[in-house]
Amino acid sequence: MRKLLMLFRRLFLSSKKRILLLVILLAVAGFVGYRRYAKKNGFEKASVGRGEVVEELVLSGEISASQYAELGYETSGRVVYVGVEEGKVVKKGQILGKLDTTVLNATYQSALADLRKYDATVQNIHDQVKDHSSDETYIQKDTRTTAEVNKDKAWEAVIAAERNLKGATLYAPFEGIVTYVANPFPLVTALYNQTQFKVLNPETIFFKVSADQTEVTRMRINQTVVITLDSFPVQEIRGTITRMDYAPDTEEVGVVYGIKVALESINIEYRLGMTGDAKFVMDRAENVLYVPAVFVQSDREGKYLLMNGGDKKVYVEAGIEGEERVEIKGEVNEGDVVYD
Repeated sequence: MRKLLMLFRRLFLSSKKRILLLVILLAVAGFVGYRRYAKKNGFEKASVGRGEVVEELVLSGEISASQYAELGYETSGRVVYVGVEEGKVVKKGQILGKLDTTVLNATYQSALADLRKYDATVQNIHDQVKDHSSDETYIQKDTRTTAEVNKDKAWEAVIAAERNLKGATLYAPFEGIVTYVANPFPLVTALYNQTQFKVLNPETIFFKVSADQTEVTRMRINQTVVITLDSFPVQEIRGTITRMDYAPDTEEVGVVYGIKVALESINIEYRLGMTGDAKFVMDRAENVLYVPAVFVQSDREGKYLLMNGGDKKVYVEAGIEGEERVEIKGEVNEGDVVYD
């Protein structure tokens, strides 16, 4: 009985080993067959081509504007006039809104009256001490100085009152479109720290991006840029660099510089804050050998291509590296087949 059990175990274990070996052989054969099938049917291989290779840099940014203003009153008060509504075109200097100026004007007139009063006092004191320039007493000096200081304070009060009076009326700082009105109706109270109107000149819209210190040195004024907005993904917008900041943007992380890209054509549908990508051409080479970027491999000795059915490494020098193509230099010819 024991002999029968031992014989059964040997047969069973041998069968398991044979099954495992068979699975391994089938896996290897399948992999080799797939590689041969892929190469035979054009998978994972490409030909060395000749043509143009472009290195591009893509930076994200947003729509901004040179002439954009958020306006608010310099003092709190009751709104008595609203001269515009959202979407309305305004001229430079046009009145947007106005506060009740009854109290403000009274304060201004009172300040003028105080100024006249203290000015008369100063003139009177000066007449009293005009013959005592060399022997002016301390009492005379104190009286004269007090009068002059009161006049100076009265003058400053006039300036403040006049500014508050003028600040009760808001004007359009430039020609543009009203994009926001906080209180479209009068007889409401406006606070001095609240934005009441927003005005935008759509002709000054541009695309703003940030470039780090290694990127900005490769850019130049008047360089052509292609922009794609997220809101218009199938539309390419052409533009040119018109400004590159000399000082880094302190609101960004790291050392980055603002780049202003003027748009060749402005669509009325573009809005402030719309995001997108700007594509900059950093380098370009024509009539050079290239391969698709995915076929350039690398190891400790450098960059290479797989040739001769994928069994031979041919080391090459990579030139301009684009998103899809890489320029190659070395012992390769146009039409050579490379493998991934």
